[in-house]
Amino acid sequence: MSASGEVEAYLASERALVDAALREFLPPPEPEVPWLREAIEYSLLAPGKRLRPILALASARVCGGDLAEVLPVACAFEMIHTFSLVHDDLPAMDDDDLRRGRPTCHVQFGEPFAILAGDGLAAWAFRLVAERTPDPALASGLVCELAAGTMDMILGQVADMKWQGREVPRDTVRGIHRRKTAALLRGAVRAGAIAARAGEGALERLTAYGEAIGLAFQIADDLLDVGATSEELGKGAGKDAAKGKITYPGTFGIEESRRMARELADRAVEAALSLPGGTRLADLARYVVERKR
Repeated sequence: MSASGEVEAYLASERALVDAALREFLPPPEPEVPWLREAIEYSLLAPGKRLRPILALASARVCGGDLAEVLPVACAFEMIHTFSLVHDDLPAMDDDDLRRGRPTCHVQFGEPFAILAGDGLAAWAFRLVAERTPDPALASGLVCELAAGTMDMILGQVADMKWQGREVPRDTVRGIHRRKTAALLRGAVRAGAIAARAGEGALERLTAYGEAIGLAFQIADDLLDVGATSEELGKGAGKDAAKGKITYPGTFGIEESRRMARELADRAVEAALSLPGGTRLADLARYVVERKR
């Protein structure tokens, strides 16, 4: 099997593991109001890359963690990510009709239920970590990590919307995406390590890895929006430029953006390979910038 084929097989196996856990960790149905659970399940279980939980699991493996202990917080990061997608797609935000190859939550269920589904996912993510982490001190640390990533993501989105349609300084573009995208990816990497009770040295290197892969992912995503089709992406393509959104290609140009993505991926690979057993994390860093969707 080729190197790329081996990575794809690994990702498929990890997605299956995460998808099974997400089904297990769904909030229980409420007989009197079943519609909220339907909207949550529709959005959360839609086909996705599951990159955040996969990164959490890979980080935990490097640190010798028990995956059964890590899965709840790994899935909580996917819930927060899905909550952000549901809200981003709303007419008041990005106004998108397609997500993960199917109609967006508000198109399928209406705007009120989409808003509430996103709210429900966020609330359940924190409860999941608190209830499924037996050690109270560890649970507190993981909840704080999840909250930090969530708040940074929200602040990044706020800045992104405030700057839309204006000329944005390059450092501001980096700052927006460091919060909007990279923070949650970095948080997932850190949470996997924290759940595995990693030492300070390993956590520091994994933090650097998460920061680099998070920004590389955003740049690659922006480049895909320029060059891929809606069918390939499973969401609307070419809408960033049409809406005047703040992107790396729009700010730095396509070639410079590609160079930056490669440089960040190299930085992530270096951090990963400084850890015993970090080869899989290095593979994921390369995948992030080489993927086609």
